[in-house]
Parts: sequence; C-alpha cells; structure tokens
Amino acid sequence: MPRPLNVIFAGTPDFAAESLQALLDSRHRVIAVYTQPDRPAGRGRKLTPSPVKRLALAHELPVLQPETLKAVEPQAELAALDADIMVVVAYGLILPKAVLKTPRLGCLNVHASLLPRWRGAAPIQRAIEARDTESGVTIMQMDEGLDTGDMLLVRRTPITATTTGGELHDSLAALGGQALVEALDALSDEGLAAVPQPEGGVTYAAKLSKAEAELDFRRSAAELAARIRAFNPWPVAWCTFDGERLRLLMADESELTAGETKAPPGTLLDQDDEALRIACGPEGREVLRVTQAQLPGGKVLPVSALLHARAERFTPGLRLGRYNEEASA
Repeated sequence: MPRPLNVIFAGTPDFAAESLQALLDSRHRVIAVYTQPDRPAGRGRKLTPSPVKRLALAHELPVLQPETLKAVEPQAELAALDADIMVVVAYGLILPKAVLKTPRLGCLNVHASLLPRWRGAAPIQRAIEARDTESGVTIMQMDEGLDTGDMLLVRRTPITATTTGGELHDSLAALGGQALVEALDALSDEGLAAVPQPEGGVTYAAKLSKAEAELDFRRSAAELAARIRAFNPWPVAWCTFDGERLRLLMADESELTAGETKAPPGTLLDQDDEALRIACGPEGREVLRVTQAQLPGGKVLPVSALLHARAERFTPGLRLGRYNEEASA
C-alpha cells in the first residue's frame, strides 16, 4: 500500500472543518493546521477561535495563525514542516507563489462548485440564486489565479427546487471531505491526471452582502424564490412590512387564481392556509408564495403558524417592500 501523505491543512469555517475531519479519519497524517487568527464574535466581542482551530486543538494538532503568508518568516516556518502536500479549504488568506511551490506535491483546494462555473467567494449561494440544477465540489491544483488551477477530481450533487443555501453548504462540505480523501489516496498511489479548466463557462461568485438581501418585488417569482432559498440561513432575504422588517426563508412560485387580477408588485394577495401570496414581476402578474418567515423579535415559523397566530397583520392589499416612483404610481 502506498505510504500516507504528510499534509498541512489550511482552513477556517465549518465548511473547512468537515474536510479536516475527513482527513483525520483517513490514513493520511495532518502534521499542522493553518487557520485565520481568532476574531471577535458575539455580543461581548470576545476573541473566538475558528471551527477549524477548535477541531485541531481537540486532536492536539499544531495550530499556526499568521496574519499573512507573504512574509519571509511564516514562509520559512511552513517550509520547515517538510510536508508532502498542503490542502486549502476556505482559508481566507492568499497563498503566494513561494508557498504554492513549497510542498512536494504542491497545494490542493477543495472548491464548492463545478469549475469553471462559480469561481470566487460565494459559489454555493450563487448557484442556487442562478437556478442551477446541480452543484458539486472540485479538487483543484492551486495556481496563482482565482480558482483557475487544473482540476484533479469532480463530484456532483443535484440542486432541487427546495434546496437552501444551508442545505447545499452541508451537502457540499461532506462531499468535499470525501472527494479530498479520494484525491489524496489516488495521489499517493498512481497519481491523478490534471485537467485544465475549460475556457468557456467561467462565472464569478461575488461575495454576499446584507444589502442585496432586500427583495425587490418587481423581479420575477422565480428569481425571488431562488434568492430566498439561496440566502437561507445567511444573509436572509427580507422586505419592509408595515414599517418593520419581515424575513423570508422559504418560497416557491405560484400564479394568480381564477378571477384574481394583477396588483402592484409587493401587494399582499388573498392567502392560502400555508403561505403568504405576494404579487410580483414587472406588472404584478406573477405570485411569490412564501411558506416560511420571521417577524421582528419572533422565531422562524411556517407561515401557516404565523397566519394562525397573527392573521390580522397580513391583510390583503397591504404593500410590502420599497418601490421607486414609477412602481408606486
């Protein structure tokens, strides 16, 4: 049997911790863990270790937290580890050329998309928002570009009409760990063929912002429903509602009922027992059907429960969201 590889692992959030755990459960040896410096978190703004650091410490692994890898000292420290390979999963620091070339087999990245689609910061959410029908993970040989390296292994998973950002995150985190170990096993045995990414089909997954989570009901029902699912559980889609902020966490598309006429986008229509029905689209001819929501200070609830407890707040004809002068006229 080929010998286990000595691995440096670099990652920070929960997504990366799944890959680290998969490595710890494999025959390969994690000789050191790199992660972002502890950051303030919570109401008390207390310095908090990353999920990767907590897992590493629980397994008594050496943890290194440099502010940068561009300086000579941290590069020398990394080289002294004499690793076979470095695995990078949502680390958050740029790896300079000197680091990329330090391990014997270079540096691998676990990326949460089917490259070259959705290079960049938020591939999971952007895939759902764009109404892709599948996603996956790509094990990539890192180079100096932004997710441009050769592909070593690809594993796919479907995106359904109800998949949320949180669900796809968890699915890809587990899939990424499995694919990573599979790739390392192959590299330590007969090797893996490196396949250049296609030149066509490149898209970029821009970083998420809270500002874009505010919904504009002039958009189509399909666009709005996809964004609501993509932004669950963060940053969470929302709209203004009777002077407050209503958070929307699950939705699908519907149509006007027989005899129902179009209404200005954002108008609350007659409800069914399970959902808020909101007029949307450029002329209010479409219907967004919201099935899970959260009122200010309340819990995330099925809309059926909200309608049962607070039906008086959801009066048909009430306008939701902000609109420009043309839409309000």
